[in-house]
Amino acid sequence: MDGIININKPSGITSFDVVRRLRKILKIKKIGHTGTLDPLATGVLVICTGRATRLVQDIEKLEKEYIAEFKLGFATDTYDIEGKVIESVENFNVTSEEIENVLKKFTGNIKQVPPMYSAIKINGQKLYDLARRGETIEREARDINIFSLKLLSFDGVNGKISCKVSKGTYIRSLIFDIGIELKTFATMTSLQRTSVGNEKLEKSFTLEEIENMHSKNDFSFARTVEDYFNFPSIEIEGEKNKTLFLNGNTLISKENSDGFYKIYYKDSKEFLGLGNVISERLKGYKYY
Repeated sequence: MDGIININKPSGITSFDVVRRLRKILKIKKIGHTGTLDPLATGVLVICTGRATRLVQDIEKLEKEYIAEFKLGFATDTYDIEGKVIESVENFNVTSEEIENVLKKFTGNIKQVPPMYSAIKINGQKLYDLARRGETIEREARDINIFSLKLLSFDGVNGKISCKVSKGTYIRSLIFDIGIELKTFATMTSLQRTSVGNEKLEKSFTLEEIENMHSKNDFSFARTVEDYFNFPSIEIEGEKNKTLFLNGNTLISKENSDGFYKIYYKDSKEFLGLGNVISERLKGYKYY
């Protein structure tokens, strides 16, 4: 099976747990996810299977939307409710207006220091492995983009935000940094990813739904690469050019501007894969 699946990840399991369960359900080994969700988090987890796994990095780059809940007054080592409390304050007075003003400071192109409890590797070691051994090392701030950030509710202690962010953004860190800016502490208590690119939560499938559909030979939960990418198309003429393309050779494509395309064989209308045109040269792109 070569396809892309929009999973509604439940809380309490890792992203790799989702992959492991899908391997058993679909009885295939080549599966990869396109952006880790912590065990606490729920929502959209885009999965690639078969040859579509070559496109994991392309989908990882897409913008993501979240709804997150937080609580003021304490901070944990993981920046979320599942961690160990390391700082707390009993008395603080924060208003909705103050939070909204702070959110404006975190909107746009900003730098963010990733949390110690993350899968990022430094010198070949994952940060969360170091953190579990009680080690803390200096992390370099990364460039991220917060496209939108909105306060949905706040009762003086507990709040909820929605945000649209670029790849590499840690919502846990964002909430922690917001707490510091408010001169108190803030910890994420829940997280739901509502979209990845054009993949929306309302069109996702639970693992139970996929297992049930698969048992009935219903594979409509998976989208083909052809259907997933909304690129313009190019038709290749002649068996020789088809063979050259499928073998990874470059073809002349003077009539097409630079960019990504869906490639078809003109004689049969067969979908061959994705291609990239650069300076009037067409070459297959990862999937063909």
